[in-house]
Amino acid sequence: MYIVTNRAVDNTGNIKAFGDTPNPKGPNELRLVKVTQHNKTWRVEPLEDKLEQPRVDQLNKKFNLDINTNIPWHASLAVACDIFEQAQKQNKSILFFVHGYNNDVGDVLKTAEQLESLYNAIVVPFTWPANGGGTISGTASYLSDKADARASSGAFNRFVEKIQFFHTLMCTASLKSIAHKVEQKYQHRDNPMAAASLYTELVSAVCKVKINLLCHSMGNYLLKHSLMTSDNKTSQLVFDNINLVAGDTNNENHAQWVDKIDVRKRIYVVINENDAALRVSRIKPGASQKARLGHFLKSLNSEHCVYIDVTECEGVGNEHSYFKGEPVEQNSALKALFDDIFNGRCVEKRLTYEAAENYYHL
Repeated sequence: MYIVTNRAVDNTGNIKAFGDTPNPKGPNELRLVKVTQHNKTWRVEPLEDKLEQPRVDQLNKKFNLDINTNIPWHASLAVACDIFEQAQKQNKSILFFVHGYNNDVGDVLKTAEQLESLYNAIVVPFTWPANGGGTISGTASYLSDKADARASSGAFNRFVEKIQFFHTLMCTASLKSIAHKVEQKYQHRDNPMAAASLYTELVSAVCKVKINLLCHSMGNYLLKHSLMTSDNKTSQLVFDNINLVAGDTNNENHAQWVDKIDVRKRIYVVINENDAALRVSRIKPGASQKARLGHFLKSLNSEHCVYIDVTECEGVGNEHSYFKGEPVEQNSALKALFDDIFNGRCVEKRLTYEAAENYYHL
């Protein structure tokens, strides 16, 4: 599994390599880390930034990238090629995951593992310094993580920009390869309809990798602030589905930032009115904290969002991470819903719509 982070990372080689503070070069600095598990222990390998020339040449040839190999290329190119190749060979979608408040990297990896197992996706976490304020606790800890989320918005924006760049690069390479194959087959035949049919068939077979985003809890707050940067990429067409689950950000005026986002299919907002963690987070800063997006069924007025209420679903109860663990183990319909939205599919047709409040439910 690969992790993208703006945390400080050292060469310790285990989970302790991830720090609780931002990268010493600044909170916008990104690092790529490869993690593998052996005997229930995580091995952590920060990837060297610059690729050697032979490696760049190899990737360019293998994936038909048509890039300028004379300029510097970095580890992100090799990782993008690896993930995209895995997704194609294994017929899986790619799910980028942004976690919430007070999550150490061990928690993030455990959740990512569960997501991969439950939903047959390749999960790439973005982890930010959500350490709950280190030695402080309670309201101060929560507010410290909110500050870290705001400070990490620039790094997340750069992360999305790289996803967009490499996805375009890989798709363009595939399209060029397909066009060449069709041209070779039909260059001496006067049959444009057959050539067009073959091209469409090959594109459907090759360019079917879906990329989706899951923002959980305070990860929604981070997403919100990434949209406020002057040159944000998050609002552009990058993802098939964007899933805002248990959003720990204001319900009030959420349409103002959510409706800036462009997606290929859907923006899903998933709500549990009984979410205990969001109930607590609302009261932590006192009167200044407003109703949270992930537990409030009023003012659901975005023009682009599809709101889904899971409050009454069997097994959900007061859970905050109801896309994993007992809720989806007990409720196959709930699991199927998340399987669809995390893999770039649409679910509204099989849900019940409450027109008065503008939300769906199972």
